[in-house]
Amino acid sequence: MIISHKHKFIFIKTNKTAGTSIEIALSKICGSRDVITPISPEDEALRKKLGYRGPQNCLGLNGIEFVNHLTAARIKEGVEQKIWNEYYKFCFQRNPWDRIISLYYWRNKREPRISISKFLETDFPLLLIKRGHDLYSIDGEIVVDKICLFENIAEELEQVLLHLGIGEKIVLPRAKSGYRKDNRHYRDILSASEKEKIAKIFHRDIENFGYIF
Repeated sequence: MIISHKHKFIFIKTNKTAGTSIEIALSKICGSRDVITPISPEDEALRKKLGYRGPQNCLGLNGIEFVNHLTAARIKEGVEQKIWNEYYKFCFQRNPWDRIISLYYWRNKREPRISISKFLETDFPLLLIKRGHDLYSIDGEIVVDKICLFENIAEELEQVLLHLGIGEKIVLPRAKSGYRKDNRHYRDILSASEKEKIAKIFHRDIENFGYIF
């Protein structure tokens, strides 16, 4: 999660949407007063190697600690009302079938893996709701100015920077990559019943963003 006073934006980091890569890239343009939340030691090493700013200014108002995947409601409590009202707030969302496959391989890095059907019976898929829609909404109402689509990540990020008047180019690093060896399209991985189960869990995202299998 990043709050940039320098450029007046708030980046809310959702889960399995290349959030860490985006966060590292945005660190390049942050100033000394900006909020940059910690990421994993491995990813911090990558950020340091690139010469970008690391974690800083992570204590907000009302004793709220700014951390990864913080909800919009908590961020709002942790900043001045003027900042919340005036800063450009954005996040990323991703096709739910593709997102589930990404989470599946992230949570099951080694063989033998449980089946995807069994995985869908766990609480992990619901984590993507909590770290998706529930992050960028308050009481069910979406409160960000823009929800960018992961599928067009470079173009979407470019549009955000253009809106903010930031002329500096940023390049997305490949954070958290290399753990998934199966690069098949999600349509070639999921069965019909698995497809339908995911559709039921993420019906709101499918309706909001027009995702199709």
